[in-house]
Amino acid sequence: MSANTASTTTGKPSGSGSRIPKVPFWVQIVAGLVLGVVFGWIAREFGVSWLKETLGHIGDIFIRLLKLAVAPLVFFAILVSITNLRKVNNAARLAGQTLLWFMITSLIAVAIGITIGLVTNPGEGTGLTPKDGQLPKREGSWIDFLTGIVPTDIITPFTELNVLQIVFIAAVGGIAALALGDRAKPILTLSEAVLELLQKALWWVIRLAPLGTVGLIGFAIADYGWELIGKYATFTADVYIGCALVLFGVYPLLLATVAKVNPVHFFRGAWPAIQLAFVSRSSVGTMPLTQKVTERLGVPKAYTSFAVPFGATTKMDGCAAIYPALAAIFIAQIFDVQLGIQDYLLIAFVSVVGSAATAGLTGATVMLTLTLSTLGLPLEGVGLLMAIDPILDMIRTATNVAGQALVPVIVAAREKILDHDAYNSATASPIDEPVEDAHPVPAPV
Repeated sequence: MSANTASTTTGKPSGSGSRIPKVPFWVQIVAGLVLGVVFGWIAREFGVSWLKETLGHIGDIFIRLLKLAVAPLVFFAILVSITNLRKVNNAARLAGQTLLWFMITSLIAVAIGITIGLVTNPGEGTGLTPKDGQLPKREGSWIDFLTGIVPTDIITPFTELNVLQIVFIAAVGGIAALALGDRAKPILTLSEAVLELLQKALWWVIRLAPLGTVGLIGFAIADYGWELIGKYATFTADVYIGCALVLFGVYPLLLATVAKVNPVHFFRGAWPAIQLAFVSRSSVGTMPLTQKVTERLGVPKAYTSFAVPFGATTKMDGCAAIYPALAAIFIAQIFDVQLGIQDYLLIAFVSVVGSAATAGLTGATVMLTLTLSTLGLPLEGVGLLMAIDPILDMIRTATNVAGQALVPVIVAAREKILDHDAYNSATASPIDEPVEDAHPVPAPV
């Protein structure tokens, strides 16, 4: 049989047998969500304890696998990203523009959160009282935040997963490597190889996201139930509405007016990262996929490898802007504390400056305690929100990750280094398809 007769039309299987079509990743995620809701409802409605425990173990293992790579991934990603700036023209300008747009979008997000909170009064009519609150296990204050940046030793930040200190160590190492120049080339080569190894291993974990979705969503439904969501209905709706306004209102507006690109192409290209963030509740765990989709959107790899890791640890429009603003208003109303204009300005300040405290991990407790302590609100209020936190964290993290992909696109477009052909043709292609370094950084115009 000749080669011509043995093969079929491109894209179709060869031979007489049929091949099972590959299910798109987003379909797998949606199926996981549906199955999780169904299993969670069955476990709670019929008291199937073993099913609830199984769902809990599945979700817990998935999150553990994500967290397993967090410390080394953050370290090598930040170190390599800083050293990669030497390959970029006007590196200091790009870094400054990135930080500026991180701040601008955070201010917009926190303003939306405050506005929604003032309009809806989420703390009224809940039936909750100050007695329902409890002190959080982890607290945040400005002293802790500032002194906690510098570690006491090299090992502890990695064993205790203190991402902020890991970022500090990596940043110092990256800057030192830049200062050494060619003498640091061996360590940079090793760091790049280790980073690729970690990202490859994390891809395997990401492929388990549909299964992790079943466990995480199912356990949340089985453990908390719909009645808990009803008790926090206004607050939950406020968080989701606020994040949706930023995701599908502010971001498209910035893309259309500032970057002057079609927002539809952005969401089409970035959707795999956004949906994984919704499920995993981890910006750092999603970071390799966020970098991948950002490169597919036409942002040069040399710049993306700096902006995305930097954003994964500091850019938190959901966890550090919308959520603490709404939570502060919610807790103030429960404890009958009146907030003034200066308090809302403080919320905005904390959201912009203190967002690194969230560190890209699941949950935003440290950021919330930092906000409450700044405002002088009772920290027991954090305990009021812990039960509902996993459900809120899904949309918060999705918003975070979308913003982490958005800002590099905006900056690249403004600096005229965005590959518009790649942006306009970006698709949510299979998750295991490698990214080609097809977007070298052109000289700025």
